Amino acid sequence: MATFISTLAFLFIVVLGVTPAVSQSSEPTEPICYDWGESSQGAVSIVDGDAGWLSCPLFSHPSVYNYSSTQSTGHNLFWYRVPEGHDLEHPIAYGRRFSKDRDRLWLQPAATDDAGLYICMLRNKTSCSKIAMRLTVLQREEVVRGNACRLPLAGVTSQAVIPLQEGKMLQCPDLQEVTKMTDSEPTVSWYHETTSSRCDTYPFWNTYRQQKRTGLQFHIMIIQHQGLYYCTVQYQRRGKTLSFSRSINVTAVYPSNVSKVPTILHPSKDQVFSVKQDTEVRLVCRGLFPYLESGWDIWWTVDGKTLDKLPDHQRFSKINSQVDYDYGDRTEESVLVIKDFQSEDLNREFNCSVRNEKGFKTRRAQLEEEVSLPSVELGCGLGVTLVLMLLLFVVYQVFWLELLLLYRSWFGTDERHTDDKEYDIYISYARNSEEEQFVLSTLRNVLENDLGYTVCIFDRDSLPGGNQSEAVMLSMQRSRRLLFVLSPDFLAEKSFSLLECRLGLYLQHGLQASIVTVVFRSVSKLPCVEVAQLRHAANTSVTWRGSQSEAPRSRFWLKLRLALPVRPLALGRRMIDSTSSHSDLAALALQRVHRIHNQNQNQEGSANQSRRNRRLSANQSRRYRQAPPTRRGGMKRWNTCREDGSQHSGRCSGCNGIVDQVEDRGAELTVETEMLQVSHDRTDIQSDPVPETNPTPHLDPAQEPSPTPDPTPDPDLASGSAPSLCQHNDDIIKHKQQQQLQVIGSVEEL
Repeated sequence: MATFISTLAFLFIVVLGVTPAVSQSSEPTEPICYDWGESSQGAVSIVDGDAGWLSCPLFSHPSVYNYSSTQSTGHNLFWYRVPEGHDLEHPIAYGRRFSKDRDRLWLQPAATDDAGLYICMLRNKTSCSKIAMRLTVLQREEVVRGNACRLPLAGVTSQAVIPLQEGKMLQCPDLQEVTKMTDSEPTVSWYHETTSSRCDTYPFWNTYRQQKRTGLQFHIMIIQHQGLYYCTVQYQRRGKTLSFSRSINVTAVYPSNVSKVPTILHPSKDQVFSVKQDTEVRLVCRGLFPYLESGWDIWWTVDGKTLDKLPDHQRFSKINSQVDYDYGDRTEESVLVIKDFQSEDLNREFNCSVRNEKGFKTRRAQLEEEVSLPSVELGCGLGVTLVLMLLLFVVYQVFWLELLLLYRSWFGTDERHTDDKEYDIYISYARNSEEEQFVLSTLRNVLENDLGYTVCIFDRDSLPGGNQSEAVMLSMQRSRRLLFVLSPDFLAEKSFSLLECRLGLYLQHGLQASIVTVVFRSVSKLPCVEVAQLRHAANTSVTWRGSQSEAPRSRFWLKLRLALPVRPLALGRRMIDSTSSHSDLAALALQRVHRIHNQNQNQEGSANQSRRNRRLSANQSRRYRQAPPTRRGGMKRWNTCREDGSQHSGRCSGCNGIVDQVEDRGAELTVETEMLQVSHDRTDIQSDPVPETNPTPHLDPAQEPSPTPDPTPDPDLASGSAPSLCQHNDDIIKHKQQQQLQVIGSVEEL
């Protein structure tokens, strides 16, 4: 473009007679010479030792200067040289290395000293014009670096495009110009530099490419044939062998038989752009242009006008860029930028258009106003929500035990209302000083006095005598949880705690008990089978950590409370006095007797039957007051009747447990048994004798005795003989005892 403008300026000056720069000789007969300075596009580079030439830039536009026409008008072309570091022009002496051919100055070959500024001057007797160009002579070591084929290249790389699956003849550049100066036909050698930086030389190529004389024929173009091709031309001139090398970049494009009509990729037909008022809006148009040697264009129109013709064109601008290039097919993008978008712009027509010599397409961009969301409020709300969730997560990780206990206290079910158990917890432990101190002073004190649980400790809450295995079994069955205080002594061979452990495992296997373990001392290294069984059977295992677990709010007590029945803390203080001693358990038994007694009254609906039950209770109480139990070793004993009238000792708790399990006796046997427990527990209380009546217990028709007993006191009662009613009860009790002794015996054999 700069050369073309310079040429037009030169013509304008010639026509008007204006002289931009005048170079006059000392003689007045010399014509005025117009100096056009140094041409930037006429610079030439030649490798040292290669043949090369310089073309005069005055003839770069034949419509302005044509060599043949200038010769007919008497103009002659002269060449001058200004060596490096000099200011004076020197005419070139033509000889073996320098020669002139029409508008070109040949250097065959070029040498290092030939570098400098060369001037071509076109003049006749009346006019003169000159222009300069620079020649650079390169050393071979400089130009072969990074060249896989190690060929000296100084010229500009040519471009060649070959469609896929098609053929083309490739010629070495400038070969036709050299042919005019040779004394014989030149020879050409071809090389291919692959994408893996490997240099292939002919004829090691496949049959798709073949050299024909000086050209390279591509029969079928494939993707692997792309890359740089080098050609080296050798020829003879005046007895000397001269050569030069050129490079050609071969690119594959899609076949010419595919459609070459441009298409609009974006926006699609149904696409809608969301815009917001008073903001900068960008509308993107993307078009695909198949390969053509002709030009192409992509642009925006607003209301059918280009952007430069709009009255408010300052608000509109476009940004064009290339997105992709795929085997000659280019994807171009044009972005329409609308500053300060207004509501009236929604009614305007925005069209994107693409065009090449094969076709034209346009598409309208549909706009809709974007509904603004309360981003600040929404962001703040989400942020607060995330912070609250994080805080809740942290609180749960730290206070999850307290939260679970709080949830149980609100929504948990009190098991006392759903079963007929007497105790909340049965505690089993090794009988030694250390663990007894822990159980009796720490564990029992907190569970009973602070948490309000009813605790059964066998050594405290049972009477001596009878079968201990049976008594342990019955006490466990009457407890909601079995709490084992584990230590190496707990599982010692032939220990009482080992018996409790085996009985508890038996009950747990039959789904009759729930086991909780407190690890007082580690038992993980003991080889006992019971250790693994306890780990598998225990619902919860809590470890005692000495002073760390003593605080009431420690994790030990919190975890233990989760494993125990639900007990609201408000009830704990009201039950301290009633559960702190064994003698006061009689009051609870009396309450239970009255509750069961009232239920029986409601079910029977008969006042006569209620009076018989009260007489039965009063008679039994009087009889046992007449024959009080004896004390032995500080523990309580009581007598039961047998069929033969002899006495035998037994435990109150075991008797109660057996009588409670006799379902066919009904509630009367339960009332009688509870009253027996109350009478024995209150041996220290002296009361007036109650007139003895003849109670008739409520029995099933099959079991109810037909005769009515004598209302007078039985003389055998004072001597230890049992009434006739006890005979029937004893049969039932012995039957139940035999069934349970069979189960207990099988456990003891383990």
